[in-house]
Amino acid sequence: MQDKSLKQLKSKHQLYLIAIAMIVALGGFLFGYDTGVINGAQFYFSKYFELSAAMKGWVVGSALLGCFAGAIIAGPLSKKAGRKHSLIIAASLFTISAWGSGLPAFLPESVSLLVVFRLIGGLGIGLASMNAPTYIAEISPAGTRGKMVTFYQMAIVIGFFIVFLATYFIGSGKGQTYNINEGWRWMFWSEVIPCALFLLLLFFVPKSPRWLMLKGKKEEAEKVLVKVLGETAVAQEMKEIRESIKEEEGLPLKSIFKKSILPIILIGSVISGLQQFTGINAVLYYGADIFEKALGFGQDDVLAQQILLAGVNVAFTFLAMFTVDGWGRKPLIFAGSAGMLTGFLMLGITLMTNNVGIVSLIGILVFIGSFAMSMGPIVWVMLSEMFPNSIRSIAMSIAVAVQWASNYLVSQTFPMVVESKANTGGIWNGSLPYFLFIAFILIIIWVTWKYIPETKGRSLEKIEKIWENKYGRIQ
Repeated sequence: MQDKSLKQLKSKHQLYLIAIAMIVALGGFLFGYDTGVINGAQFYFSKYFELSAAMKGWVVGSALLGCFAGAIIAGPLSKKAGRKHSLIIAASLFTISAWGSGLPAFLPESVSLLVVFRLIGGLGIGLASMNAPTYIAEISPAGTRGKMVTFYQMAIVIGFFIVFLATYFIGSGKGQTYNINEGWRWMFWSEVIPCALFLLLLFFVPKSPRWLMLKGKKEEAEKVLVKVLGETAVAQEMKEIRESIKEEEGLPLKSIFKKSILPIILIGSVISGLQQFTGINAVLYYGADIFEKALGFGQDDVLAQQILLAGVNVAFTFLAMFTVDGWGRKPLIFAGSAGMLTGFLMLGITLMTNNVGIVSLIGILVFIGSFAMSMGPIVWVMLSEMFPNSIRSIAMSIAVAVQWASNYLVSQTFPMVVESKANTGGIWNGSLPYFLFIAFILIIIWVTWKYIPETKGRSLEKIEKIWENKYGRIQ
């Protein structure tokens, strides 16, 4: 009976932890939703405002500048206001952006105003993208940390899938004239619902126990840990938190340039940036254009094809969630990179040889599935656990900022490369951007093999020891 009671108690703590992680991961859901909504909406508002390729890249990419700024301020804000309050601010910014991006009738019909609201949303995404995985990693036990942080990426791809269903429902069968004039507005406004839900639910989430300890609120931190871990594990966890806080308070900002610290931040930032140079968001943001122009699908088929793409994304992220703590981080990156190479080779060669068709579509789906089981979730897992306690906040903030800067660069330049003379003429025949992405995927394989340690099943302290052996003790 006693063993049964203990199992029930443990199950209760696990359910509470999962509930918290799912609420916090809604920040990722809104990231994915926003990625998908700009994909569907830009196809129509670009025609409404008669945007050039450069302007289209600016409107789509403007949110990413906000994401970059949000990621930069996320570290200091998180330390001062806490993970929970930072996420509440992010949810508020999400809501304002979703409402304003549809340009309600009483607002001017201005591309500049649309960009302003996209920037506001980007600030929210930047804040959430640093605080959500950090919060989940801090509150999760070491044995399930990989799976729990993967909730964030799972939420991203589910948001991406749900928004395609929403945009398909909004735009399908209404005709191009309706979608160009009104449909894209309702696509943006549909995001208000999950934004408001995220904002409401955050008030029921406890504050991070690590942040509470940082502010000297020991009793409140202990109560949170009892709910998450149970009373038997609290003492050891409190001890580790105290030690990590002591280490963090002892290091000034300028210490990131020390030879024992800088290489770790650079490695994390490089792998974070390379996630975007796979070309994932070029495919996600401009999927409608790729299906229409490169693959020859009619405009009525575009939204349906995107639902298929999003479905593959969800399915393979589930695969990553259930293998990340078993297979390990590096094997998944190697397997996923091989798949991404195969997918883009299929797409690139069919474009180059003018044989666009079902093989091209399969190539895109192979790429999406391979990314979803590797660089998508695994990068977030690695970033949340690879940095030593003493530099985690600032290092995570820098790495996430690099990711958003890379995202902006790819999103801004992709339409220009697609429509360039070099790509449309000569031997490339529309395939040039995909071969450029292939080159970066090869770089990912090399960086992972040479610089990334395997962190499966290791505590944060053991991971820190790996870096100490390689670059020296952090002081």
